[in-house]
Amino acid sequence: MRVDRWLIAGLGNPGPEYAGNRHNAGFMVAEELAARAGGRFKAHRSRAEVLEGRLAGVPVVLAKPMTFMNLSGGPVKALADFYKTGLNLIVIHDELDVPYGALRAKKGGGDNGHNGLKSITKAMTPDYLRLRFGIGRPPGRMDTAVYVLKDFATAERKDLPFLVDRAADMVESLMVNGLEPTQNKFHAGDLNPVKPPR
Repeated sequence: MRVDRWLIAGLGNPGPEYAGNRHNAGFMVAEELAARAGGRFKAHRSRAEVLEGRLAGVPVVLAKPMTFMNLSGGPVKALADFYKTGLNLIVIHDELDVPYGALRAKKGGGDNGHNGLKSITKAMTPDYLRLRFGIGRPPGRMDTAVYVLKDFATAERKDLPFLVDRAADMVESLMVNGLEPTQNKFHAGDLNPVKPPR
């Protein structure tokens, strides 16, 4: 499944006040991948921070859109055009319908109310690979928009480095091995999901 180059976009919101939010799980994984590639993100005219490098022997462009989540599609489309990566795209994002402690890879599908995915699909196509970082549903009657913009809870932060590392492993596997082998290897390895704070 090797291709010339992959575009890997981690979704989140720019700025230190959002850095630890559940909605920024994509940024967290992108930063782990940048560390593995041995480089640093730099500003790009596409309104994203970008790093060109190699992961698992494969040329990659890592990206963090700097437009806020609901406008992610513009920078991702601009980068896909600029680097001519086409559909060699992996988007890393938080996912409400996957419990915390679980990671899921899939191709295509709907946006499930996720504004970042909605924006990318509108700008391009739904037919890209997704790495879904489970954050679970909000407790009680907490509004979803409030929940995703809260930092991970103390109990969740204990396992967060492991999950970010595992998500980065999954991205590398998607590039090298493809979707089905990655699903077979990683979907069985969930942590015991951490129940959200009440």
